[in-house]
Amino acid sequence: MPSSQISGKAYHDATKHSYLSVQLDPNYVDASTQPSSFKVYPKFYRRVKLNLNNPVHSFISLTSAVTLEKVYKDGPYKLRVNPSAGALYPTEVYVQVRRIEGMVDGIYHVEVENNCLTLIYELIDDGLENYIIPGKCINGFIFLISCVYYRSSWKYQNRSIRYCFLDSGHHLGAVAASAFLHNRDIQLIFDFDKLALNSDLGFENKEFITACAVSGEIQDKKIRSLRLKVPFVSGTDYFESNQFIEDAYKATTLQKSRQQKLEYPQFDFDRDKFYQTVWDRRSIRRFRKECISQEDYLYVVQQLQQSIPTENYEEIEIYSVVHQVEGMTPGLYKGTYLVKAGNFSEKTGYLCINQAIARDGAVTLFFVSDYLNYQTAMQIAGFLGQRLYLTSNYLGIQCSGIGAYYDDETQELLETNKDVLYGMVIGI
Repeated sequence: MPSSQISGKAYHDATKHSYLSVQLDPNYVDASTQPSSFKVYPKFYRRVKLNLNNPVHSFISLTSAVTLEKVYKDGPYKLRVNPSAGALYPTEVYVQVRRIEGMVDGIYHVEVENNCLTLIYELIDDGLENYIIPGKCINGFIFLISCVYYRSSWKYQNRSIRYCFLDSGHHLGAVAASAFLHNRDIQLIFDFDKLALNSDLGFENKEFITACAVSGEIQDKKIRSLRLKVPFVSGTDYFESNQFIEDAYKATTLQKSRQQKLEYPQFDFDRDKFYQTVWDRRSIRRFRKECISQEDYLYVVQQLQQSIPTENYEEIEIYSVVHQVEGMTPGLYKGTYLVKAGNFSEKTGYLCINQAIARDGAVTLFFVSDYLNYQTAMQIAGFLGQRLYLTSNYLGIQCSGIGAYYDDETQELLETNKDVLYGMVIGI
């Protein structure tokens, strides 16, 4: 059967973890062989240094910025506003700028390592619109999220298709956070001609577009497709292809997502405090097993229930395994509804491949979905994951994503037949 006819669920099922599969394939890698995690175009391309005092520059920079550099035994790691499975950062960001004062109309690559924009394509009467929203012109910004998948598959093999999509959703969440801080509305778009765009952007099989975010004035005007192909530049210093991932991407790109009315979230975050939260966001590695307040937990749940600004949608249900929340009975919840009482901390620790954070946190959350489009569902799970990171950190609560768990056994705990897309944990 052609890969385009295979469902996203088949690819999800093919990458499930079980106790036995993890024992048989513990998946150790040599850290010294890690491919490069930054894409850089040749030095002769025109660049714009991003100045955080310039509102437009700040808006773009904060979608992807390096916020901390840490040195480990195998070298320095540059941590960013968006978390990533294994800190491998497969995602890249490109932004089309049209009719923005002081900037050449064009498509730019966000060069994260050097905090600058690289002009890779100058617009005339063409642009990205015809691939994404034909018949429209966007005066403003079109952000494209892409994945250089080998950065992740180098370590996680076939299961990295999940992490690429989740990381893409997290990066969309970082774009949304920057838009909030700069008083700009954005719309996420998942259903568009990604395969044609990959080809015209010169990505070959080494990188692929996953989603876009639009911010600006939308006009009725036909914009033609890119008149020239963009020269290919690899996002890694070496590359090994993975046919499973390439097939999974293509198949889940061609399936349509569910549709909904576009609605924007209404957040009440203090912008100065939220700005600092974006800069300070980190993934926690251990908890002190302390309680969080019921008020804070309910605030987190409320923010997760806010609208996601997109017409392409897959519903995500969130289960919370409450371990240590003041005034709440330990047990499994959907929102504020207690599904079953019990102390499941040891169980969640086991389910998350014996990761102590899933046992010691205040709440372990699992995102599940009965989706039409797997790629969209995973990205929305990642988008909500970014919202959870920022909301909990805003309240002084720590957070971490968990992409590795025993899939079928986790479904049994949750008493659901829907696929488990993501795990997360919050606590102190």
